[in-house]
Amino acid sequence: MKQYAVIYEKGETNWGAIVPDLPGCVSIGDTLEEVEENVKEAIALYLEVLAERGEEIPEPSTKVGLVNV
Repeated sequence: MKQYAVIYEKGETNWGAIVPDLPGCVSIGDTLEEVEENVKEAIALYLEVLAERGEEIPEPSTKVGLVNV
């Protein structure tokens, strides 16, 4: 099992998610909880398509941290 970093952003009317280690892998949802579930499905589908094409599955390399200022 691989663990990919996901960045969540709140928009004016919904939430978005991007997966930096999987270019183009994005998702949206009406709530944070919804986008968290949606992005899991997006990642699974993304990896499935790569496998079907015989392409290499990227290793997770992005690290996420918080900074107090």
